[in-house]
Amino acid sequence: MLLKKTQMPAKKSSEIFNFNSIKSRVIIRQHIPGSINRIRNIVNLVLNLPESEVVKLYGNIKDEFSGRHKRLEDALMKHYKQIEHFIQHKNSLSSERILLIGSYFTKEYSIESIGIFNPSIVLHVNQDGLNSNEVRFIMSFRAVGEGHLSSIEFRSGIIDENNDISLDSVSRFVETPVIHPNPTYDKRLFQLKLKEMEACNEVTEYILEQLPGEFTFQSLQEEIDKLKDVHLFSEINQNEGVKMMLWLARSNYEITFSPDSQISERVIFPVTESESCGIEDARFVRFINEDGTVTYYATYTAYDGVKILPQMLETRDFLTFKMITLNGKAVRNKGMALFPRLINGKYVMLSRIDGENNHIMFSDDLHFWQESKIIQRPTYPWEFVQIGNCGSPIETDAGWIMLTHGVGPMKRYCIGIELLDLEDPAKIIGRLEKPIIVPNEEERDGYVPNVVYTCGALIHNDELIIPYGIADSKTTIATISVPELLSHLKVPSGK
Repeated sequence: MLLKKTQMPAKKSSEIFNFNSIKSRVIIRQHIPGSINRIRNIVNLVLNLPESEVVKLYGNIKDEFSGRHKRLEDALMKHYKQIEHFIQHKNSLSSERILLIGSYFTKEYSIESIGIFNPSIVLHVNQDGLNSNEVRFIMSFRAVGEGHLSSIEFRSGIIDENNDISLDSVSRFVETPVIHPNPTYDKRLFQLKLKEMEACNEVTEYILEQLPGEFTFQSLQEEIDKLKDVHLFSEINQNEGVKMMLWLARSNYEITFSPDSQISERVIFPVTESESCGIEDARFVRFINEDGTVTYYATYTAYDGVKILPQMLETRDFLTFKMITLNGKAVRNKGMALFPRLINGKYVMLSRIDGENNHIMFSDDLHFWQESKIIQRPTYPWEFVQIGNCGSPIETDAGWIMLTHGVGPMKRYCIGIELLDLEDPAKIIGRLEKPIIVPNEEERDGYVPNVVYTCGALIHNDELIIPYGIADSKTTIATISVPELLSHLKVPSGK
């Protein structure tokens, strides 16, 4: 099915792929239903139950929920441990009573009840066992559940020699990873980030003075605890300084999924204060290091309901992920996309720091971005409100293919394409005047109407494969011939 007439339409899939498949998939979250007194009341009610009723109640829970979660007992035990200090004679409790108590402080959460959209696509870590001209891929999504809380989900599949796409089966199970705090923090970088956040005060400076050049979360917590006893600063300043230091420290961490989990079972769910209202729009890229090794990066936005924090995750196997805060005055907004290799010895990233124009940044350090340059302002009516990238650029012999999003009248989002110079990607050497993907009648309605959006594409067998989200609700795919696309790209006026 082709788009309504545009200069260079992409071919859309006539089906909504089964990315949005199992709406009943749920994760287990801790549930603390109120004050300390309420916690104690719940615990005491369970402690006063006869053992026979405890065994029966827990048996019912196990029967009802173990088929929905691979590691139900592990989760219940974890949540029991969080409130164990309210119990005096815990050593005498049976395992059933312990797990039953844990169940009262546990709830299910449907991670994709609202939608699964804004995908990016990269080549899979494992390309073994495929036929000639086939590739295996991993696709990431923004999954949104109750309360508009965003997380990152994954799917996998194969693109064959004809560019037909088959999806791996989606597990009915989904699980969150084990979380590990950062082993160490660099004091200088930590202080710089606090300054960028305009969170430095006499309290943060004092605490940092007590810490070595590299410090652990535990040593930071110890210095904070010491400060509580000496009352050197006003309570307001002390509380604010401590809050921001812990907020930043907890924003850098590592997560690990179980090695026996399927890719569709892994969900990166908000775990820190900075992510408390969601993890948004991860743009994954398969980055080729100078030594030929591969690292997968993704920029994403952490949101706590007030502030956004530009973050980057790093993985080599999609089992272990490092979550890292991006630093520098040029990374203070959403929508950043890393190029897939160094260019002239520098890291290069697209951004939309001012919320309106397309920017490019160069840096010697992957985690520090100080300067940005506007390479494009809204030009055509379909992008008058704002223009930005739609994922990491894709390298071709003719140049870097850059997908863009434009926002026009009625806040309609469309997807366009441009071509950047290979050696000087700040230079636009071609672009289409009209978008290649616009929301048609079948795609207009959803949680956020009139939006099509992608966070990354790839090229296979001379076709650009663009997964894209529809109305912040679901996902489909469009394809376009790369040779045909390049033949239509025009040098921008005035260049």
